[in-house]
Amino acid sequence: MGKAERRASRERLKQERLKAQQRAKRNRIVGVVGAALVVALVVVGGGYWFLTQSTTGDELTADLPPQTLQEDGSIVLAKSGAEAPVVDVYADFQCPACKQFETAAGSTLQQLAADGEAIVHYRPVSIFSQQPDPISSNSLRAAAAARAAADHGKYVEYNDILFKNQPAEGKPGFSVDDLVSWGEDVGIDDPAFAERVEAEDKVVDTYTGDYTKDLMKKAQDELGTNELSTMTVGELIAWGDDNGVDGSFMDGTYVKETLEATNAAYARYSGGDKFEGTPSIYINGSKLGNEAFNPQQLKKAILDASPGEVDTKPLASDDGDAPAAPEADAPDSGDAPQTDESPDAKE
Repeated sequence: MGKAERRASRERLKQERLKAQQRAKRNRIVGVVGAALVVALVVVGGGYWFLTQSTTGDELTADLPPQTLQEDGSIVLAKSGAEAPVVDVYADFQCPACKQFETAAGSTLQQLAADGEAIVHYRPVSIFSQQPDPISSNSLRAAAAARAAADHGKYVEYNDILFKNQPAEGKPGFSVDDLVSWGEDVGIDDPAFAERVEAEDKVVDTYTGDYTKDLMKKAQDELGTNELSTMTVGELIAWGDDNGVDGSFMDGTYVKETLEATNAAYARYSGGDKFEGTPSIYINGSKLGNEAFNPQQLKKAILDASPGEVDTKPLASDDGDAPAAPEADAPDSGDAPQTDESPDAKE
């Protein structure tokens, strides 16, 4: 073999080795991307993979046990005298993963409560209250209406109908007319319910409109992005009250109660049980993972747990009448700086 042929042979071998290396690299990339997609499918949607793999939850075959409204606006569903594990359910009615959870496991929890095997503590919150409209207004309007339904002993039924009619993210929904009509569908015929829903809607409009815009602008200017990013909504509202952005228009409203409940959830848990979003499911204060989306795994976890204690107190009622709807006046424009800028969204 001449010198020229040997050079040509070496060049061919070099090119073949290069092509082999490139094929190996492509295969490694495909493997990594494929693994990443599998992880994404497991994580995205707060347990979507577990939901699609799970079996159907138990159908409710008994009447709902008593629903007891608590001082903080939460609702306890439990058989009278039940000594059972306490299941805390934190959910936002605009949260798609919360709808998935309710679809998969809601009836299982209700049946366990009816059988005296669980005390289900519904704790509605709003994790989207600082998001752009209509996500924020959908979340708050639904939460306030559900709280109003609790005044009439129909929270659980109303909870179910809200999730069945959850609007797509970013789309307007939970209109006042629909919220009132759904109340009638679950058996609320007291005009006070409609009055409350309409009054809370005005509060939501003020909150998601000028109030949030002014509050975020002032906080951004005076605190800066870094400090602002560490604050919960409750902390931000309290800061605003001390710094010229008046939030008193929310006093006595179910919007304010929902925001306070959300702030309390962030403060209540720490470490591995830290509240970080919805849905968050706890058994006797210990946070569940994706097994919460599988009704059989959830049921087993509850039945294996010891009896717990509810950490709230029932709301005292002298006459059983629903509270009157609050006045929903907008805050004085002189109490806060005016701006045309949109609020920054905060997860």
